Amino acid sequence: MATWLFNVWHLGLKELRCVLKDRTMMAAIVVSFTVAIYVVAVGTKTDVSHVAVGVVDRDGSALSLRLRDAVRAPMFQAPVPVTEDEALKGLETGRFLFVLDIPPHFEADVHAYRSPAVQVHMDATAMAQGRLGAAYLEEIIVRETLSHLKVDGIDELLPAKAVVHVLFNPNGTSSWFTSVMQLINNVTVLSVVLVGAAVIRERERGTIEHLLVMPVRPSEIAVAKIAANGLVILVAVGASLWLVVRGMLEVPPEGSAALFLLGTGLYLFSLTALGILLATVASSMPQFGLLAVPVFVIMYLLSGSATPRESMPEWLQHLMLASPSTHYTQLAQGILYRAAGADVVWPQMLSVAGIGIVFLCLALMRFRTMLARQG
Repeated sequence: MATWLFNVWHLGLKELRCVLKDRTMMAAIVVSFTVAIYVVAVGTKTDVSHVAVGVVDRDGSALSLRLRDAVRAPMFQAPVPVTEDEALKGLETGRFLFVLDIPPHFEADVHAYRSPAVQVHMDATAMAQGRLGAAYLEEIIVRETLSHLKVDGIDELLPAKAVVHVLFNPNGTSSWFTSVMQLINNVTVLSVVLVGAAVIRERERGTIEHLLVMPVRPSEIAVAKIAANGLVILVAVGASLWLVVRGMLEVPPEGSAALFLLGTGLYLFSLTALGILLATVASSMPQFGLLAVPVFVIMYLLSGSATPRESMPEWLQHLMLASPSTHYTQLAQGILYRAAGADVVWPQMLSVAGIGIVFLCLALMRFRTMLARQG
């Protein structure tokens, strides 16, 4: 055992030097955990922000003007008065995301309690903003109409009243969510690519033959690559969480950073083992890239970081439990969003470690076969 650890230590140092000298890969790691996270968090918004709205005002009354004035920044741009033809053209060309169509005699019908309807046209290609924006516009129309009728306190007469308390992200800032999820996505992509590229680099450069003549075992070579490449990504994750997520984006993680990094270390063990497994299947770097891309896409989109797992078919939810990204996403969200402790997230940590052991066993079997062919 001492000899095994000694060999892993020195092979790991050799692998670590190779990674640090690879300027292209190091540049990719730095950009992925700094610029990529910041740009995605700031530029990708799922909430309603500065949305263009057109208004077809067929009434021209004080109430219709009040509705137009209530649609204001920062959620919406200043409403643009348009004709019906201009409104349809604006929706088709993407000029407007919403168009309010206020019917004739709207104010008179409101005062006469005839229940007039304000039609909201929406460009549904922008699903997230469209759904939320339509709800906000509906609330604005109801609120301003009730205020116009001087019945602001009517909600106090209702038998029940909903009171919502948001425990994390009370202002609904999308960057608080997207920054952490992008961090998870980058961990998934780079950990597989880094260790897979390390294996293929050894094979393409011919240095794998140097290892074959040394008194080392395949398990020592594989574990050294997993440890060295995983350590580089783990340091990058810690620095990104502290400098970018917490510092530049001002996202306040609720839970323990140390526990999150421990879970990330287990996740890196699982993914780097998967990277070695994929690298033993591919014979060149282009093949490895083509093989790894669908793995990234499936693990990201179906892990629960992009969409809730509850919205997926039940059979798919059970199938994705075989993916470490599903458990890691639950772990990361639990720790960083809800301040979960080890007593809460230990099942996810155990699942990630167990899946990693399975990947490692399969990778070692394939790795031995690959080395035997090389020899």
